[in-house]
Amino acid sequence: MCNLYSLGQGQDAIRRVFEAIRDEAGNLPPMPGIFPDQMAPVIRLREGQRTLTMMRWGIPGPKQFGEHPVTNVRNVKSSHWRPWLKPEYRCLVPVSSFSEYADTKPRKTPTWFALDDERPLFAFAGIWRPWTGVRGTKAENPERSEAEHRLFSFLTTEANGIVGPIHPKAMPVLLTTPDEWATWLEAPTEDALRLQRPLPDEAMKIVASGARRDPPE
Repeated sequence: MCNLYSLGQGQDAIRRVFEAIRDEAGNLPPMPGIFPDQMAPVIRLREGQRTLTMMRWGIPGPKQFGEHPVTNVRNVKSSHWRPWLKPEYRCLVPVSSFSEYADTKPRKTPTWFALDDERPLFAFAGIWRPWTGVRGTKAENPERSEAEHRLFSFLTTEANGIVGPIHPKAMPVLLTTPDEWATWLEAPTEDALRLQRPLPDEAMKIVASGARRDPPE
């Protein structure tokens, strides 16, 4: 389950690659390690235009499981997730690499995956929703008071032959082409969900291991 990823490209590159017309993200700092519950950039359609904006990583799960924030979603047939699979709640999550933890001793080792050594941009197939409640660190929300949030998660699928030896259960859904980005943002739900499949082995590789940042600081 991917709970760590990196965004090594700058804001101009994100806008250019994903053809974002609007930019509401402010000034993005370097993001070599993005963890759950952090704010991160996503791209969604707003009034028909691709918009770069900030959201917090982790959507509350089903009530029967305590509504804990869920960072990635596999069961798209669940009644809890189906409402957020409509086009208006889909988003692209810009990524340059992502990490899974190798089961090493005495502690697990972060292993980083990218499309190639240059770490070009791709996207996770994301979903988002508005939510009111308490989120964020004490520094962000010192009184731990309720607020309105925009939260995101992304889809996972079965692991391919590159990710599987490190994390056999699942891998994120990776979208790597303009056609796939357009389909995920705009197509009817059943058409968009055809993208929930592993990326071919030859389309990605392991690029680093050991650090919790990529590239290491």
